[in-house]
Amino acid sequence: MKIRIVSSKDEINTLNSDEKMVHFAFRPSNENIFLLVMRCPEVKALHIPGSYLKTISEATRMYLKMQGIEILEGDVWGHRKDIKEYYEIPQELFDRLKQLRQDGMPEPDIIEKLNRENRLSSDLISFIVKGN
Repeated sequence: MKIRIVSSKDEINTLNSDEKMVHFAFRPSNENIFLLVMRCPEVKALHIPGSYLKTISEATRMYLKMQGIEILEGDVWGHRKDIKEYYEIPQELFDRLKQLRQDGMPEPDIIEKLNRENRLSSDLISFIVKGN
């Protein structure tokens, strides 16, 4: 799974229309979010740092919910956008998820365990667990 990193509002118009998950590395305005949803109609989740998430209006949150788009709190630690525009979630996480499910572990415990084992936000891990 890949997350497209967006560093500025100017990048929104350059996104591929088939992006599924986008991380805002800047504080997005409501207009930026609406533009992104228009540009990328297949987007399933927006990944936003916690400090930026607090500034998103209730109207925008409701709009995203109506569109079936999840807002995930978190950051992509250590990613260098100047080297690669996508952050890739390692295959090992998906392999580990599969193994934990085969072992019969309940979903909340899987989320907690994967959260401890990886440097990904609990919102993102929860999204992955529920979607796979």
